[in-house]
Amino acid sequence: MYCCQPKGDIVVNKKTLNVALALIAACMIAGCGAPQQGSVKKILAEELPALGHRNWILIVDSAYPAQSRPAIRTVTTTADQVELVRTVLKEIDSTNHITPKIYLDAELKYVGEDDAPGINAYRSKLGEALVGHSVKSISHEELIAKVDEAAKTFRVLILKTPLTLPYTSVFLELDCGYWTPQKEQNMRRAIQQAN
Repeated sequence: MYCCQPKGDIVVNKKTLNVALALIAACMIAGCGAPQQGSVKKILAEELPALGHRNWILIVDSAYPAQSRPAIRTVTTTADQVELVRTVLKEIDSTNHITPKIYLDAELKYVGEDDAPGINAYRSKLGEALVGHSVKSISHEELIAKVDEAAKTFRVLILKTPLTLPYTSVFLELDCGYWTPQKEQNMRRAIQQAN
């Protein structure tokens, strides 16, 4: 029995239509689709309180690989990548328990405008977004290996953007926001002196 039979060759039976409507409803309830920047803030509000020292947040381009470790959560967004970097850093900076160590692909500074139109403007915008933060450049493969190693024990949040420029991923390794390396050295020295 058919519930509708439009002109032409398309025929949809009642069971197929019900399944399709159920899938659409489930997707709407679950919030399927790529989050906009506003909903990324919601994701960060949920995630940041649980994240701490040794967790990672990555803001990546569209070709970044889907990594398979269970501790890695990938969220596909439609947000502008540089604006998302700004948003993530602002949200991290508003916490008191974490601070980011920022890494960029070392290859980024060698990508030419002829090979990747728009890369110069991107580098400029990213540089502005990272003002006031210390940034270290490491090869892309080494950064992926660091993330993979960290994901053996610690959670990683990947925010994937539609950006189509190579070597533009921004890697944030989270560190303790209230305990500095100097304070750690002071404590270790005190332990050694006590023994």
